[in-house]
Amino acid sequence: MPRAVIAIGGNSLVTDKDHQTDQDQYLAAGETNHHIAEMVGSGWDVAISHGNGPQVGFMLRRSELSSHELHEVPLDLCGANTQGSIGYMLQQNLINDFRRMGLAKQVATVVTQVEVSADDPAMLKPSKPIGTFFDEEEAKVRRDRDGWDVLEDAGRGWRRVVASPQPVRIVEIEAIRTLIDAGVVVVAVGGGGIPVVADDNGDLSGVAAVIDKDLASAVLAREIDADLLLIATAVEKVALRFGTQEQVWVDRMTLSEVKQYLAEGIHFAEGSMAPKMRAVVQFLEAGGMQALITNPENIGKAVAGETGTWIVHD
Repeated sequence: MPRAVIAIGGNSLVTDKDHQTDQDQYLAAGETNHHIAEMVGSGWDVAISHGNGPQVGFMLRRSELSSHELHEVPLDLCGANTQGSIGYMLQQNLINDFRRMGLAKQVATVVTQVEVSADDPAMLKPSKPIGTFFDEEEAKVRRDRDGWDVLEDAGRGWRRVVASPQPVRIVEIEAIRTLIDAGVVVVAVGGGGIPVVADDNGDLSGVAAVIDKDLASAVLAREIDADLLLIATAVEKVALRFGTQEQVWVDRMTLSEVKQYLAEGIHFAEGSMAPKMRAVVQFLEAGGMQALITNPENIGKAVAGETGTWIVHD
């Protein structure tokens, strides 16, 4: 069977500020999962990765508000917790879909660690905002008391920032391969994986960092020999000169074209499409066959070649 990694955004589970509850997220996961289930039903083996930015933010805020009674939750455990809870939502929705479809498919979530290098230059330049906004006084208290890195965020207040290093190795990759080879739909590398570093003896420990989930998904796709990296995002297709009067939607790009567009720096926004395109480049340069970017509701049509943006070798 053809094999795909489908990367869905954590923001896709939080549709707007009025639909943030766990039940709202469960229902949103179900909407996305219908399309993934149809893809599985058409003959694909699938691994699913997901973002967790909003969910980690909620957990950190709860932790801060209850800190007068309970210990605060460190960032690596926030990642582990949200991998489990989002994985549960995806698993249950898919199991229900498969039952209705008459598919004898199993689904499993692997709480996944992703090794990063302690020497990654990003570790010395924390830049990824996480959690709630603070006033300047509280932010500096947390900096001095807890060792946080803090920055003023575009006039909206002060936030904690952490490093965003490159993914090096998926620790549980052999378990994930075993499940995929057995035909199990696997949810893995949630939120980019829990960032861990290895000491001189090879022992692992968590670090306060955030790995880009699309880059980690590209590593996952490479490691399980996926035929397709499918990144589900907020738009049906990729656009050049996005947000300008010269905006153009694109059906197909080659690897060299994507690299050129990234170098030009005017097409893809940082924090939005640019990291996704870099993940595609890494996957294709590592031997991947093709990538596809579309929104969740068009996954079926896009895989059939009717929409979405395909990225292929020259």
